[in-house]
Amino acid sequence: MIYAVVNQKGGVGKTTTSVNLGASLALLDKRVLLVDIDSQANASSGLGIVQAPLTMADVILDGRPIADIVVPTRIEGLFVAPSGQDLAGAAVELPGRPEREFVLRRALEEVRGSYDIIILDCPPSLDLITVNALVGADRLIVPVQCEFYALEGLSRLLETITAVQASLNPGLRVTGMLMTMHDPRTRISAEVIGEVRKHFGELAFRAVIPRNVRLAEAPSHGEPVIRYDAASSGAVAYSQVAREVLQRD
Repeated sequence: MIYAVVNQKGGVGKTTTSVNLGASLALLDKRVLLVDIDSQANASSGLGIVQAPLTMADVILDGRPIADIVVPTRIEGLFVAPSGQDLAGAAVELPGRPEREFVLRRALEEVRGSYDIIILDCPPSLDLITVNALVGADRLIVPVQCEFYALEGLSRLLETITAVQASLNPGLRVTGMLMTMHDPRTRISAEVIGEVRKHFGELAFRAVIPRNVRLAEAPSHGEPVIRYDAASSGAVAYSQVAREVLQRD
């Protein structure tokens, strides 16, 4: 199963979710590949991979096989296809190519049989890279931060998803809306959770990701939170999300 973690808003927890969900699934004995398609490469650095010699830019722009760039992480069963700043050039180069929306999908098909789960960490935009992710994925996980303006922009994302389903990837489905950065001390957090559950019903994950110091610290150590502090509330929450993902799909 290929999951894209997607939301065009920045700062909603896409990379945090990609890294920690991937690690949690690996610890549930799944063989997981995290594909970093954000030129900021935060998912790569969050797993201890900095300045990799080959990146997803080589795959998307030059046709290099994904298998050539995959590197193992410190978590057994979790692998990463790293990104780099050169991937930013895709916004310029891809639009002029034939079947430009299917570049990532074709690359993923070559490694699909080697992993139980592939996770795509998407950039904070609805550009052609994100469209490639929507075309290449089977399922979508949409992080929604528990803050004011959380639902702003979701309608546009859902319209894009519908358009991709209609013309490019009819099998695409939303696994769920994952509420992140929950602070039980604030009323707005509870209100956003209520609104998401009201609008999306069973699509809203039961597990909610809290604001957590350990969750924020872990990337600076190049580790997922479940390795950095397995007893923290963030680690426990992502373990719950991983189990819920497996139950849903």
